[in-house]
Amino acid sequence: MNELDLEKLKYPIGKFIAPSTYSSEYISNKIEEIASFPERLKQETIHLSDEQLDTPYRPGGWTIRQVIHHCAESHMNCFIRIKWALTENNPVIKAYDEVLWAALPDDLQMPIHPTLLLLEGLHFRLAFILKNLSELDLEKSFIHPENNSEIKIKQMTGTYAWHGNHHLAHITTLKKYKNWK
Repeated sequence: MNELDLEKLKYPIGKFIAPSTYSSEYISNKIEEIASFPERLKQETIHLSDEQLDTPYRPGGWTIRQVIHHCAESHMNCFIRIKWALTENNPVIKAYDEVLWAALPDDLQMPIHPTLLLLEGLHFRLAFILKNLSELDLEKSFIHPENNSEIKIKQMTGTYAWHGNHHLAHITTLKKYKNWK
């Protein structure tokens, strides 16, 4: 497999590109993508066998099972970071090692149904809080310690809408390649 093919497997919808401006329409659309993610993920995965769930989406990549659990873990961190940004003045958040988390027994072996349920509740809460933020709230931020960057809630909204779509595309691309229904 050449580097171009591997890059397409890693980023089937491309890398996240932040908009030049965060319009209210952009934010609303991204909140809807966040709100609909759990159901879209469920529709693509609930019927898959354990063998299918344990298939990596690319050479050297995570399995579908790991991707599903990763989405819950990442999006829980997103939710907590938004709450910190709303309640503290530009806090420094705690980073986590997603690769190490994905290698833990729950990500490797646990059934996906509990995680799909978790995502349903989590994304309801994420969408609810995001829909009720003012323009001033969307400007609130936190500091990510890995690169000392300031990240605003409006940026998180776009990033996490992309993140869900990105991982969903990993799954749908693999299903299409394997001719799985």
